[in-house]
Amino acid sequence: MTTPKMWITPGLYNSSVVSFVYTRNYNCTPGVLTYFPNESVVTKWTQCEVGMGNAQAEAGAVPLWVLVPAFAGLSIFGVTQLGATPQGFPVFEYNGQNITILTDCGASGTPAGCPDHPLYLYSPAFTVVEEHLGIKNGVFGLPEGVLPTPAHDHLISCCLKVIPWYTIVVLVFDPNILPNPVTGECTQIVPSNLSNPTANCLNNFENLVNALTTHDSAVPTANSNNPIWKALGEPTTQVVVPGAATPAQLSNANSNLFEHFYVNTINPYLYYYSDPCEAFQGTSCPY
Repeated sequence: MTTPKMWITPGLYNSSVVSFVYTRNYNCTPGVLTYFPNESVVTKWTQCEVGMGNAQAEAGAVPLWVLVPAFAGLSIFGVTQLGATPQGFPVFEYNGQNITILTDCGASGTPAGCPDHPLYLYSPAFTVVEEHLGIKNGVFGLPEGVLPTPAHDHLISCCLKVIPWYTIVVLVFDPNILPNPVTGECTQIVPSNLSNPTANCLNNFENLVNALTTHDSAVPTANSNNPIWKALGEPTTQVVVPGAATPAQLSNANSNLFEHFYVNTINPYLYYYSDPCEAFQGTSCPY
């Protein structure tokens, strides 16, 4: 168990932006070696993983979907050499433009990172991407498969009381459905063959259900140079949820990360800042 602390981060619930008020810090249980017994080297860096999970490892836990803007490629890991902003937000390169993708949390270890999150994660999916790039021994002095917790948004479907939340990582490959972090609304960025390209805006669970099986021409258009998308087989659905091929599997844990917070229905950007743009530390503001 890591040292307890209290913090507030934004999240999405029922198409609105809400506040997560943390009552203690995260817990990764059971540890990495339970699921990946041959990866003892990674335990020097983290006990937290994405790939497998047990939703019952903490009693009474309910699902928290972590929305990773995977369409922004390797910049999601917050490294400026990989295209991230100095604050730790990812940058989506499209049609000659560099579009900063503002998220609830920047990558861990950066100024925009959320301090109630693990610094590093291990994932076999990270290994797949590294090996796709010809990297066999990890990057930045880290073991293979270990990288900073990527930039992400939060989505929940229930519950305002203090309870543990188990993690389900969602890889978002359609930039048209990643919500604005201040308003919770979506804006079309990339051309699409869908009649309403933002219909599955990921500000509620029902839209996530639909996005799992919605194929969109915006996905290959947005990801044509994205090594994450290529390494994972060039999927054409708007999102990919490791371990979930059908909507019925969307609530299956795919990480051992548990977080502990209650939900306040106020929008933290509007409540805690006289100017919501202050939250983004000098980055171009979407509000």
